[in-house]
Amino acid sequence: MNPLSRRACLSLLALAGLSSLSIAQPPQPAKTDGGGIKQTFHIGYSQCNRGEPWREQMDKDIKSNAAKHAEIDLQMKDAQNEASRQMAHVKEFINAKVDLIIISPKDTSLTPAVAEAFDAGIPVIILDRGLEGDKFTCFIGADNKLIGAQVGKWVKETLKGSGNVVELKGLSSSPPAADRSEPFRAAIKDTQIKIVYDADMEWLSDVAREKMQAALSRNPKKGSINLVYGANDPAAIAAYNAAKDAGREAEMIFVGVDALPHEGVEAVRKGILNATFEYPNGADKAIDAAMKLLMGKKNEVQKKIILGTKLFTKDNVDKGGEEVKP
Repeated sequence: MNPLSRRACLSLLALAGLSSLSIAQPPQPAKTDGGGIKQTFHIGYSQCNRGEPWREQMDKDIKSNAAKHAEIDLQMKDAQNEASRQMAHVKEFINAKVDLIIISPKDTSLTPAVAEAFDAGIPVIILDRGLEGDKFTCFIGADNKLIGAQVGKWVKETLKGSGNVVELKGLSSSPPAADRSEPFRAAIKDTQIKIVYDADMEWLSDVAREKMQAALSRNPKKGSINLVYGANDPAAIAAYNAAKDAGREAEMIFVGVDALPHEGVEAVRKGILNATFEYPNGADKAIDAAMKLLMGKKNEVQKKIILGTKLFTKDNVDKGGEEVKP
């Protein structure tokens, strides 16, 4: 495009109110400092979906941590909760010959695509949800099984071993859903605590609200539900709102998982949730590991990096929560 036609196009865009749009450019060849060390690293990042506040925060944290390194060229993509779209992202990154891939996969169906990237010599960092096999460079995520077990322990102690519970589970095809549910159930197995309703809320608050409304309909008597466990904070908060609409929130205890500062933690502070367990997104660890890998320090990056968790209740929320140990 010659300068005149480019100016003409920009003028037309401005007239149409589209001057803020930018045209995506393919990755440019990495520059070196003369000694063979790259000055620009192209990182492809694929998020399975941005429909959850926790994942929105992950994206923000990935972007802000990457911005601390001028040599990083970050390409961010949203799969919109479609595995096929996310597979296409990985293919695009492979064809573009990016230097490294960071992916938070929708589910284990992404295993072959990630393995293909790994076999092509591209380092791959997996965030949050694990894949099958070992064809990846590094996995970073919190211990969902530990969190599920700790939720069960807290529920058992809070209900003193007896009561009726509603469990709003995560997306059944995602490993964290089972990991947050099965240990929870194991922890309350030998008690008088009964799960009177459970449902897959797909990690989405609007679905959780519908499921909670169904739970209330099936358990209409006051006091027939003592506690609600949402596999993430949006589910627990949605359940509270549904119970409040029915005039029944005061008879229940609500506990969730994630502990985002302006969501779960704030809900505890406001008395909406009684407790939330932190589920760190690992964005800072991912960028740190990426830089080490790109700088040739692979021996400094562990194959699996497991993140810790904290419990937030009204008693400790203003103190930054309490670290949970196995």
